[in-house]
Amino acid sequence: MSALAYQADWPAPARVRAWVSTRDGGISRAPYSTLNLGTHVGDEADAVAENRRRLAAALGLPAEPNWLTQVHGRRVVDLDESWSGPADGAVTGRTGVVCAVLTADCLPVLLADSSGSRVGIAHAGWRGLASGVLQAAVAAMKTPPKELLVWLGPAIGPNAYEVGDDVRTAFVDTDADAAAAAVAHAGADADAAMAFRPNARGRWQADLYALARLRLQRLGVTSIHGGGSCTYSEPERFFSHRREAPCGRMASLIWLSG
Repeated sequence: MSALAYQADWPAPARVRAWVSTRDGGISRAPYSTLNLGTHVGDEADAVAENRRRLAAALGLPAEPNWLTQVHGRRVVDLDESWSGPADGAVTGRTGVVCAVLTADCLPVLLADSSGSRVGIAHAGWRGLASGVLQAAVAAMKTPPKELLVWLGPAIGPNAYEVGDDVRTAFVDTDADAAAAAVAHAGADADAAMAFRPNARGRWQADLYALARLRLQRLGVTSIHGGGSCTYSEPERFFSHRREAPCGRMASLIWLSG
């Protein structure tokens, strides 16, 4: 355990390194206090650079992380090939190449194959989940889904994540076709509607973790771990855009060691 980050708790192969930063241990001033790692939120560039340097030193990163320009989309790039432009996920099979995403309520999803030869990561807010970023990430891993391990990092929890009909509709209206196509997979009897609970304000409490698990199960992924945190409800540990915008960003990182 580092003072600046904590390690993913999952049965990944020993050479897979997977960490998530907290909000502590940096130099950024309020409202980005203190370990903000995002350059796009209005923080001072020098502070972000120092925060990233501290994280790299604490984790012993083998290289500078591949910081993506995230747009809440479904594109996942292969870092072993030539790439450019916005993306919301990355994969690699090379030692020492660091995949990373930045979040502050959205769901970071980390992936590894069971042989420890390939890793990946995805930034999965509700728009990315609805548009298929997890399907794209699993496909980019080029590994049979039953040989994948997945860890769900810290995101806003269902008791804190209130959404409108538009978000629920984005999942539920397209869910029947997805369910029919995935009948053979474990968990295919569940549907997206189960991830939305009505509240007293006529809106919905959405469960990003449940939505992610459902999509992964329908793809044939069975080894799914994590998913127990709530960024909104743990202000001493995590940034939360819903709770305190503007705010900093945490980083989730995964790489293969030598």
